[in-house]
Amino acid sequence: MVNNMERRPATEIFSEWAEKGRDEGMESGHAPSVEAMLELALPKVEPDFLAIDVGCGNGWVCRKLKKHNDCKNVVGIDGSDAMISKANSIDSSGDYIHADLPEWKPSRKFDLIHSMEFLYYLTNPLNMLETFHKEWLTDGGILVAGVDYYLENKKSHDWPDALNVHMTQLGIDEWKNGMIEAGFSDVEIHQVGKKEGFIGTLVMIGRR
Repeated sequence: MVNNMERRPATEIFSEWAEKGRDEGMESGHAPSVEAMLELALPKVEPDFLAIDVGCGNGWVCRKLKKHNDCKNVVGIDGSDAMISKANSIDSSGDYIHADLPEWKPSRKFDLIHSMEFLYYLTNPLNMLETFHKEWLTDGGILVAGVDYYLENKKSHDWPDALNVHMTQLGIDEWKNGMIEAGFSDVEIHQVGKKEGFIGTLVMIGRR
């Protein structure tokens, strides 16, 4: 067991992955879950929506959202400089921001926040849910967030030691209660992308 004080920053690992081309594997591996997340969330969002993808990696979800007829604009943000460089190289007209979270604050609010595999890297992910609700979302805006590392998904439990990175482990009820306590209404919990040996991505949806 490695002490949390000695863990590597997750952004450092993702920059290495971007330089090695492993971001493409992350995209293909997460695509089924993200597709399901967007199918659940997009019908709840008003037309001409502004979106942000938190932990955008190489920007693949941003590029997917840009193709949606009702998406007015989409921003991607990531703490890995190499991932943002890759996003800009693929989509030079995109709006990609390299910044540390949770410190970074948006200059405008969004109608849709999408996040896949980001929240559990934070020390206090439930505080981030509250920040999303209070500071990032428009009235009536939607948050959809997915995590693969959670209590019920036992196959994920060795990830922090395998990667030597901090991860905050919460259970389904803790995530749901965290959404409610952050102020979200119409909270939904889903498990999507299930396959043999994988109980699915835990998806949280809520409205401001």
